[in-house]
Amino acid sequence: MQSQLMQSLHKIFNFIVHNQVTLTSLIMFIFFILFLLSWLIEPRRLINGLIFTAFGISFLVWEAILIISQHNALLTTSFSFLALAILFGIFFLVTFSWIFFLWNAYFVWKYESHSLPNLLTLIIGLFLVGIWTLNRLGIFHRLPDWLHSLVAGTTLIAFYLLFVMYNFLLNLVLYQIVPRRYHQDYLIVLGAGLIEGKKVSRLLGARIDRAIAFSNKQYDKGHKRPKLIMSGGQGKDEDLSEAAAMKDYAVKHGYDPNLILLEDKSTNTYQNMLYSKKVATSDWGNPNFKAKFFTNNYHLFRAGLYAKMAHLKANGVGATTRFYFLPNATIREFAGVFIMHKKRHFVIIGLIAILFIIQAIFAVLGWSKYIIA
Repeated sequence: MQSQLMQSLHKIFNFIVHNQVTLTSLIMFIFFILFLLSWLIEPRRLINGLIFTAFGISFLVWEAILIISQHNALLTTSFSFLALAILFGIFFLVTFSWIFFLWNAYFVWKYESHSLPNLLTLIIGLFLVGIWTLNRLGIFHRLPDWLHSLVAGTTLIAFYLLFVMYNFLLNLVLYQIVPRRYHQDYLIVLGAGLIEGKKVSRLLGARIDRAIAFSNKQYDKGHKRPKLIMSGGQGKDEDLSEAAAMKDYAVKHGYDPNLILLEDKSTNTYQNMLYSKKVATSDWGNPNFKAKFFTNNYHLFRAGLYAKMAHLKANGVGATTRFYFLPNATIREFAGVFIMHKKRHFVIIGLIAILFIIQAIFAVLGWSKYIIA
C-alpha cells in the first residue's frame, strides 16, 4: 500500500516537472478568468485585488519557467538581472520611503492648511526616520528577549497593515479603469466643503467639471443629456448647502438648470449615495435608472464601497487631483476603508498581538523552548 502511494506521488511529481509550462499556464488562465469575472460583475470588492495579485504572481512564475525552459543563457541571465533589479528597487523604496514622505510633507505644508489630516505624511516620515535611526544604531539587537518578542509582533502587524494597504491601492487603481458606458440617466456629484462658506473649491470644482465633461461626451455620442444630482448638505459654517453652490457653479459653466437636481441633506459619503438614490428614484419613477457618481480619484474606491452599502447601482468616475495632495488623501482613504472593515482587521491584529504577548511572557518566565524563533 505504501509502495503504491509512493509510486503515485512519484508519477504526479514527474508529471508536474515535465508539464510546468502547461500547469502554470492553466493556473494563470484560471486566476485571470476569475479576476475578470469578479471585477466586471462587481468592481467594488476588495477581493478583486487579491485575485489580481494571484494572477500577477502566477504570470511571473509562468514567465520565469518559460524563459528557463528555453535553455538560453543570455535570456536567462537577462531575466535574472531584471528580477534582481526589481527586488532591489522595492527594497530601496521601502528602506528609504521616509525621504518620499518628508518630501511630500514639505509641499503639503507649503500649499495646504496645517490641519492634522494634512500632516499625515510628515508624521509617517518622522516615525520612519526614528525607526531607521534606531535600527542603524543597533538598538533592536540589544533588546531583552521579552521586548524582542513584542517588537517582532509589532513588525508582523506592520507587514499585515502594509499588505492590506497594498490591496487597497491595487483596488483603487483598478477601479479607475472601470468601463465608462456613456448612456447614463443621472450623474451624481459628491459634495465637499465650501470656501468661506459659499464658494466652490478647486477640488469640488474638478468634480463638477468632470461630470459636465462626461455629460458632453455622452451627448456627442448621440445619447440624451443626463441630469446632474448635486449632493451635499449645509454645514454649520456654510451660508448655503453644498448642493446649491454646486448648482450655481454648473449653471455658470453652461449647464441647463432644468437638468440639475439637488440633494441637500447629506453630511457624509454614505448619505450622499443613499439620499441621491432617493432623489433619482423619485424623479425617474422607479429604481431602474443608470447612474455614475463623480468625486476625486483618490476618493473613488471608498465612495464606491459606500454606494454598494446604499444599494446604489453606480460606479464612479474620478476627477484628477494635484499630485502632491494624493499621498495624504490616499492615506486618509485607506484609513476610512480600514475602519469600514475594522472587525475583521482587529481580529487578525488581536490574534497576532496575543501570540507575541504570550511569547513575551514565556521569555520572562525563562521558557525559551516554547518561543517561536
